[in-house]
Amino acid sequence: MGDNGRGRVYVQSAQWGFFFFIAYIGAAVYFVSISDGSFWGVVWGLLQAIVWPAFVVYHVLVLLHV
Repeated sequence: MGDNGRGRVYVQSAQWGFFFFIAYIGAAVYFVSISDGSFWGVVWGLLQAIVWPAFVVYHVLVLLHV
């Protein structure tokens, strides 16, 4: 630690951030490609790409009867 009482914080989650970024890009490509091509269809596809993991977790929990 330095003289001012502050320590260093190391964040080592860059690999997971890259994985989630690639997953988002893949989901965005998928959802935009199945949209009707209108402006709001593309916006809706991008929003679906953000929240699709929540739907996957929900349906897995339903299947497990939790």
